Amino acid sequence: MTGAARTGASGTGTVGTSAAGTSAAASGELRAVLSSLGVEFSSPRDEAFLVRLEGQHKLATMTWLIVGAHSLQIEAFFCRQPDENHAAFYRFLLERGGRMYGVHFALDPAGDVYLVGRLPLMSITAAEIDRVLGCVLSYSDDNFDPALMLGFASSIRREWAWRVRRGESLANLRPFARLVDQEPADDPAAGDSAARDPAARDPAARDSAARDSAPDARARPGLRT
Repeated sequence: MTGAARTGASGTGTVGTSAAGTSAAASGELRAVLSSLGVEFSSPRDEAFLVRLEGQHKLATMTWLIVGAHSLQIEAFFCRQPDENHAAFYRFLLERGGRMYGVHFALDPAGDVYLVGRLPLMSITAAEIDRVLGCVLSYSDDNFDPALMLGFASSIRREWAWRVRRGESLANLRPFARLVDQEPADDPAAGDSAARDPAARDPAARDSAARDSAPDARARPGLRT
């Protein structure tokens, strides 16, 4: 690389220094935008923001916004790899790709499913971040129950039977009632179990809740910038 290429517009700074300054400014802007939107978020690093998006079907979608030198990375855990019916499960997600904005479904090496995307730093505005977060929540929440029915039907049936035997609530399994050929009204302890164990609402992500929120969790490949 020539000296001219390394030198910034002023002739004194370097490209790396300029990029660092741009990233720092973008991080500050993103923090201000998230605060203005009133969303729940934390920031374990200056350029990394973890946003909690609460849904109706999926308890919460933990979404990472990572400011890089030239782009904003978006990453949200959707669910772990399916137990069964893999082809139909992945086909279901892929068929939605052409209608999605800002993010798309992707797999990690273990087969777990994420919503991921990249946007230019100039996209860090209140309107655009609000739109992207809304899309992440919609894609995660709207597709969650159908995806679980395709990839985790046997696990759901076992969970249903276990709760019935113990007299536990079936409230958050009601969307899957047809998998067990049983009316959802057959709930021996409506409301109580869900309040005691919110993670039970998400049988496919029960073992990943801590992974999503931990500052050094594996669910954050986006932090390996």
